[in-house]
Amino acid sequence: MNIHRNRRDFLKKTSAAAIATMAMGAPISGLLSSCQRPKAMPTTADSVILLYMAGGMAHTETFDPKRYTPFRKGMESQEVLSTFPSVPTALDGIHFSEGLENIGQIIDRGTLIRSYVAADLGHILHTRHQYHWHTCYEPPQSVLVPHMGSWVSRELGPLNPVIPAFINIGQRFTVGEGEELKAFHSAGFLGSEYGPFLIPDPTGGLESVRPPVGMSTKRFEGRNQLYERLISEGAMGEFGSDYQKESLKRSMEQAYILLNSPEAKAFDLSQEPKEKYDIYNTGKFGLGCLMAKRLVEQGARFISVTTEYEPFFGWDTHENGHTRLVDMKKMIDAPVAQLIKDLDESGRLDRTMIILASEFSRDMLTEGRPDLKVKDQVEVPDIIEDLKNYGMHRHFTDGCSMLMFGGGIKRGHVYGKTADERPCKTIENPIKIDSIHQTMYHALGIDPEKHYEIEKRPFYTTPDGLGKAELDLLT
Repeated sequence: MNIHRNRRDFLKKTSAAAIATMAMGAPISGLLSSCQRPKAMPTTADSVILLYMAGGMAHTETFDPKRYTPFRKGMESQEVLSTFPSVPTALDGIHFSEGLENIGQIIDRGTLIRSYVAADLGHILHTRHQYHWHTCYEPPQSVLVPHMGSWVSRELGPLNPVIPAFINIGQRFTVGEGEELKAFHSAGFLGSEYGPFLIPDPTGGLESVRPPVGMSTKRFEGRNQLYERLISEGAMGEFGSDYQKESLKRSMEQAYILLNSPEAKAFDLSQEPKEKYDIYNTGKFGLGCLMAKRLVEQGARFISVTTEYEPFFGWDTHENGHTRLVDMKKMIDAPVAQLIKDLDESGRLDRTMIILASEFSRDMLTEGRPDLKVKDQVEVPDIIEDLKNYGMHRHFTDGCSMLMFGGGIKRGHVYGKTADERPCKTIENPIKIDSIHQTMYHALGIDPEKHYEIEKRPFYTTPDGLGKAELDLLT
């Protein structure tokens, strides 16, 4: 083993982390908004689980199916609206795409949104739209903007002081566009202690809260003390503000407390009964849903579970759109439905809001939206001869589906509508990301006027504080 090289790499990464943390900035003391939600207005949610379909989930192939056209060689691309037949759900007259039967049978416990409209950000890049979805701010910004989970962590704190308030499950940062992904998986100017506790793979979740194999507790404590010394004597200690130093120190202390707590067992999926484990075990995402359930039971505040974004994999269907979605539906259908059922049966769904969403939708022909098309990123032949060209390959921003459950969300409700013929765009009740964020914050009791002053300008949970909760989604 090259000890000197490993030590040098460690020091390099530590310094980079410290400098990155300093770049986040910090709220200026005394400039927090004094506006608070009236005490008479009750909250309807204590926790949030975000189920994120990273990569662009086609609405016409999932929760808003259109006319089905089966594959045949020589068919015209313009014929294709949906590549799966539709199936009935628990709501009269509402159909989902084939392969989502389990979610269809529990949709009466939540709200189906069929009119989410993604932002116009020019040439479409997934991580730009994902940044916008998770922070509500269009990139680039002059400061690092907090993830929605970090806002929740900062304003409400943990329900259980041992469990991290913001936990992110399923996304690696070693895949394509890793640095861009890191940009919004951050507490930004709020400080390190409000950032996500990262679990890239839920099958190794318990390892996230344990010392490495073979390391004694005493040795781990020694490493922790050494790390604190490196921080204090490095760039953070020399140039960081008092706020940044304290925030980083508290984030380290919180992780250490979790390590030694009985609640750490929530990360151990092997303790789940086998019959229940097997339902969730469709891969990393399914087991992430199981971990989210266990963490909510232990008092987690905000949990994000993602199918993971990796270019040209998963929902990022630049080719093989139909065949890829067969597998993606198998990945999400049973665990999402089981998560809703388990939380409902335990009584926790009433106070746990669940959001299932994607950055945008997809279409065979339109890149962007009909009245504002952008540069095509994939060639789609006019005549389809190969199954790989059958499916939704282009990015579509003018009509996307979303599901919401629990935490005050209406049951058995359908919001919005898209056209039945191409372009299958939103034609009733368009809703944008600032309203989605504010609906969540409203349910949690976070005041829409809450803001911090950063670089001499007020910084709200939604741009300029203009986002409004969509009350028609709430009971």
